[in-house]
Amino acid sequence: MSDDRTTRFAVVAGDTVAARAPGWRLPVVIILDRLRSAFNVGNIFRLAEATGVEKIVTCGYTATPPHEKLQKTARGCDALVPCEHADTAAAAVAACKAAGYTVYAVETVAGAAPVWTAELRFPLAFVLGNEALGVAPDTLALCDAAVALPCFGTKNSVNVGNCAAVVLYAAVRRWQAQGGTGCS
Repeated sequence: MSDDRTTRFAVVAGDTVAARAPGWRLPVVIILDRLRSAFNVGNIFRLAEATGVEKIVTCGYTATPPHEKLQKTARGCDALVPCEHADTAAAAVAACKAAGYTVYAVETVAGAAPVWTAELRFPLAFVLGNEALGVAPDTLALCDAAVALPCFGTKNSVNVGNCAAVVLYAAVRRWQAQGGTGCS
């Protein structure tokens, strides 16, 4: 007798054909402000590829492809997601704003709305900061708004890769709810 629990779900191993239309990108840019861990950057490349973001902009001393430690956790996604480098996150924010993007700092600051209730206006850019220092003050001042993940513990933040996952999937959900196309 077959156990329904083992036949209900088909296991997909390895890489799959993308569910999005060829050339389609979620209208989101990720700006990484002085991230210390190349492993976290690699993780964010995987998330960016999975959600179809337009590009990643690494800033300051953030690891930028090609980088051995980044490649280890990116698992090839560093070759699939367009990447640029800017000297500062402030310069990256200014460039995004000039191109018509709404820029959101992802930061636990007064007035930051939880990302799942915030009004997200596309195209948009998310600025993710250094885990110890946060988003640089001059960069924060240039952002259009701030969104956050509420933190109820003693620590006022979570791992930047974990935070990126929540923020990006909240953006995907909002894009779909607003009638955005290209992802399923």
